[in-house]
Amino acid sequence: MLFSNKDLKKLMIPLIFEQMLVMLVGMCDTVMVSSVGEAAVSGVSLVDMINQLIFAVLSALATGGAVISSQYIGHRDKKSACKTANQLSIVVLAAGVLIMLLVLAGDRAILSLVFGAIEPEVMENAVIYFLISGLSYPFLALYNAGGALFRSMGNSKITLQVSLIMNLVNIVFNSVFIFGFQMGAAGAALGSLIARAVAAVVINLLLRNQNLDVHYTKWERPFLHMDTVKKILYIGIPSGIENGIFQLGRIIVVAVIAGFGTTQIAANAVANNFDGIGCIPGNAMQLAMITVVGQCVGAGDYKQAEYYVKKIMKISFVAFAIWDGLILLTLPWTLQIYALSEATMKLAKILIFIHDGMAIFLWTPAFVLPNALRAGNDVKFTMGISIFSMFAFRVATSFVLGAHFGMGAVGVWIAMIIDWIFRTTLFVWRFCSKKWERVRLV
Repeated sequence: MLFSNKDLKKLMIPLIFEQMLVMLVGMCDTVMVSSVGEAAVSGVSLVDMINQLIFAVLSALATGGAVISSQYIGHRDKKSACKTANQLSIVVLAAGVLIMLLVLAGDRAILSLVFGAIEPEVMENAVIYFLISGLSYPFLALYNAGGALFRSMGNSKITLQVSLIMNLVNIVFNSVFIFGFQMGAAGAALGSLIARAVAAVVINLLLRNQNLDVHYTKWERPFLHMDTVKKILYIGIPSGIENGIFQLGRIIVVAVIAGFGTTQIAANAVANNFDGIGCIPGNAMQLAMITVVGQCVGAGDYKQAEYYVKKIMKISFVAFAIWDGLILLTLPWTLQIYALSEATMKLAKILIFIHDGMAIFLWTPAFVLPNALRAGNDVKFTMGISIFSMFAFRVATSFVLGAHFGMGAVGVWIAMIIDWIFRTTLFVWRFCSKKWERVRLV
């Protein structure tokens, strides 16, 4: 067996703690800026939706590199795995710089286009937070790439340590800028910018260690190896489109909620934070699935790939039941960390129960399982199903339930559950059909 139970624990446990730390970056911004007022919280939360879209696209490109790197490791071709690392750094940095320039050129126009007419105070907070966040995108891209490469080796301990550093830096500078200099949303964005820059530098310096199975090597001519880049993009572009469309759909949905007033925007922001925490086990299992299945596919052993897919899914179901169950049980106390109105907290509690309650049963097949398909290069199918489901169910049904029937944010979140059910049905069918085993890259 490629992975013993000990190997899986060594991979998964740091990933779970790492995902906790990743969630804390955005959550700390929202919690710490809540002392400034609901307009600041709303502005930060709206931009965070766009940030999640950008993060998803950059992560998808990094995943493309991780899949190819994992397959080369399974294929016992470390030289090609290292070449993949070099090429991945070029691809993600170029993407990060391009997105940064677009944001710097039109931050207010983008916010107006996406969210329409929102309250002026909310818009001003959003604009400054978005502008400063834009400067962090190249660093975020390099950090994602570095983390993906370490995980492709099964070394999630390093990514956990770097995430810890990033969070500590973020909390320290948030405290200085928000509470010390009274900078509000701008202070939260500056803290995140510095934290991401530090994390990117640290993890990419570590990848220069020539003793690692995957590491950066000296640049050779030609500077770009298009065959390697094409393999990365074969996985990265469909995954990036899929993740980008998914987050765009979420933004459209938030734009619907934005029309319901500041209370519903703020409640949605709080619920999103808790739901992000609720998905920590699933996010960790997604990353583990890429490493484990990718190496099995690279070795050409699809029986082992199927075995590990089922095993990781079982672990994910159990982890969701325990973790989300604890979140729901402790909700009356944990919600008190937010300095917001009673109406906002009451609505947030309802939204959290909808999400985390159903995530126990649906999140694993809807979002963890498709990463097994991606690790097997079956990216076009997952992209098609995800895009269709997002617009046919989550977006369209949000307008129907949320706006037309006047259910507000609650209707929007029920639409999300319908989307999950459809994804679950199709991805389980695809896995059982074994059609995902037919695409070979390495």
